[in-house]
Amino acid sequence: MPPREVLILAMTEMLSGICTAGFVNDPDPVTGLRWVRPVREFGTLLPGDMTDANGHLVQCCDVVELRLLAPRPDPPHTEDWVTDFVHHRPRCLRCLQGQKRERLFADYLDSRPEDVLVHHTRSLCLVQPERVWARFALDTYSGKYQARMGFVLPGRVTHARANSQHGIPVTDLKWRALGRSWLGSRGGRLDLDQDALHKRLETDKVYLALGLSRNWKGEYWLLVVGVHTIPGYQASIDIDSL
Repeated sequence: MPPREVLILAMTEMLSGICTAGFVNDPDPVTGLRWVRPVREFGTLLPGDMTDANGHLVQCCDVVELRLLAPRPDPPHTEDWVTDFVHHRPRCLRCLQGQKRERLFADYLDSRPEDVLVHHTRSLCLVQPERVWARFALDTYSGKYQARMGFVLPGRVTHARANSQHGIPVTDLKWRALGRSWLGSRGGRLDLDQDALHKRLETDKVYLALGLSRNWKGEYWLLVVGVHTIPGYQASIDIDSL
């Protein structure tokens, strides 16, 4: 199979590595474009797997050439594709910016997010919340760091944890780096309601890529795997401090 172009919409931290996902240019009746989650044949994806020949760690909204070998659906992770990261390293072709970026997020919102949030028949969706809030916390003594978001979606689709003040974990590498920069070396806790969050981001256009974790304690946990704003925010990712 020839290499495919993948628009990366999730670059996330995991306990033992990273995870990534994005759109390929194949139409889908529910999501607009088809989601894929590149995975290795064996083992966990590592940062080096998503680093190009120039040493650039792939970022969200990069359009990347990947060699997708074969689908390997593992319900609810129906989007998994085994990918060759050894013989064909990722090649960054361009970055989605400006009006193209704005149109994509407006045009390809998921029409049935309840498939992910409620029914668990698939594991990835792109949404635009009606209301969103964020929390960051860093204990400098233990080094424990948390980034969480809560949100309310349009319509009747709800998720108890996402709608709570506590929210759900954010695994997006760049968002976590942004939170660390806002907390600074002193750490502590930062709670931002929607108005405060929009003010810090200098935008009110926030889109979220949501995903389900692998099975843990008998449950597939909802995660924010990508935080996207128009225009995009800036943050530097430190692989040693995710």
